Amino acid sequence: MRILIEVPTWLGDCVMATPAIENIIKTYPNAKLTIFGSFVSTALFEEHPNVEKIILDESKKAPSRLKWIYQIAKSLGEFDGAITFRRTFFSKLFIWFSSAKTKGYYRRYSKEVVHQAIRYNEFINRTFHLKTEAQDLKIYFEPFKYEKPTLGINPGASYGSAKRWYPQKFAKVAQEMSSIYNIVIFGGPAEVDIAKDIEDELKGDNIKCTNLAGKTTIKELCQKIGGLELFITGDSGPMHVASAFKVPTVAIFGPTKVEETSQWMNPKGVIVKRNMECSPCMKRTCPLKHHECMKLIEAEDVLDGAMSIAP
Repeated sequence: MRILIEVPTWLGDCVMATPAIENIIKTYPNAKLTIFGSFVSTALFEEHPNVEKIILDESKKAPSRLKWIYQIAKSLGEFDGAITFRRTFFSKLFIWFSSAKTKGYYRRYSKEVVHQAIRYNEFINRTFHLKTEAQDLKIYFEPFKYEKPTLGINPGASYGSAKRWYPQKFAKVAQEMSSIYNIVIFGGPAEVDIAKDIEDELKGDNIKCTNLAGKTTIKELCQKIGGLELFITGDSGPMHVASAFKVPTVAIFGPTKVEETSQWMNPKGVIVKRNMECSPCMKRTCPLKHHECMKLIEAEDVLDGAMSIAP
């Protein structure tokens, strides 16, 4: 079996698609996968034993995006199956142009509120006529081994500012737990500033920390998160990475739907949120300008959640 898979663009969505991908492999153990997608999401599959090729989607850089997609799809050869976990026009064209016996285009089959991992798995069940259930998230990198128990802080969320808690509150949580854990701050290139704010707050109190924001590859990010004793984060890609490694995690939710994007199958995952009349609004920035769904969450709320799951 040769299967072409266009994976979701965002890191978190891609991690949530891994149970579906693993169910394809369980059905066809010798399947060889070609992974197509963004730089961030395809990096998750660098050490996957069934992946034979990774192709970056660089179509937006081409003079003609349509021509680029057509040429890439035709150059990859024949497949037994080709699917896309995305719903864009060009994603559908890419799969349509491919030479595959079975083709699948992701969509939501109902308006029922269910976890995204289940939606993705339902898609592959319908495409390949399977009867599988979504199991654990799966990342094939080995966790990093820290010398001492380590707390990870992840203040960012690439989706937008509405999902972000406040650096001073993250710092307060880290301060309270610094006698037990070493502190590591995580974040992507877009979160360097907020991570630096936390670092400065901690250094002002003479608390040592390691700031990795903007300094890790996707593989290194996964490995470093995978080795943590405890993780505190917003609703973000790294939250789903932590779930894949079963890291005890406190996730701070605001404008998004807990039922759809919470920590999938993490037995030590805790959600901290405020039930607001205006949430979940699913907006990138607060449309009411008050951001109370996050502002009303205090450091003590997160600390209580952390103490309930701390090893």
